[in-house]
Amino acid sequence: MRSEMEKDILKVLVTEEELKQRVSEMGAALYEMFEGKNPLFLGVLKGSFVFVADLMRACQIKSDIEFIAVSSYANATESSGRVRINYDLQQDITGRHLVIVEDILDSGNTLAFLKQYFLAKGAATITIVTLLDKPARREKAVTADLAGFTIPDEFVVGYGLDYAQRYRNVPYIGVLKPEVYSNH
Repeated sequence: MRSEMEKDILKVLVTEEELKQRVSEMGAALYEMFEGKNPLFLGVLKGSFVFVADLMRACQIKSDIEFIAVSSYANATESSGRVRINYDLQQDITGRHLVIVEDILDSGNTLAFLKQYFLAKGAATITIVTLLDKPARREKAVTADLAGFTIPDEFVVGYGLDYAQRYRNVPYIGVLKPEVYSNH
């Protein structure tokens, strides 16, 4: 397959096949956790959209989905630490079992904020699911209940993750070459 983005990728961290296998395993784990509970999957936009779609297909339980858009990065490579809601939930979550689906758990700022926000809105339980866990960057004491891959402190793109809104459509998790983002 041809890709004009390949030249910007330093190395592949997680292959397409590894992603498919792990998402399938995570879907099975969520099935065990939530069978008969009608959870609300909550995708954190924009980065999680590819992952949440695949995860829901891998988890064959009665459930519904919502999205929330938050920002703490803008076009930077590091979190500003301030979380802003750009698009909020469109339904009442009182008494619901929420499954927050995030692309990457990095600083923890976004997920710490969201967890408190949803508890204040009346969620019965909150389960944090992340595709990638990057513990070296953690600022807040947040852990995922279910994580796909623990990764080193490198700037990654693909499978929904971006740099300046690009590279989301790369079908694997790749490390972006520093020269791509360091001169911006």
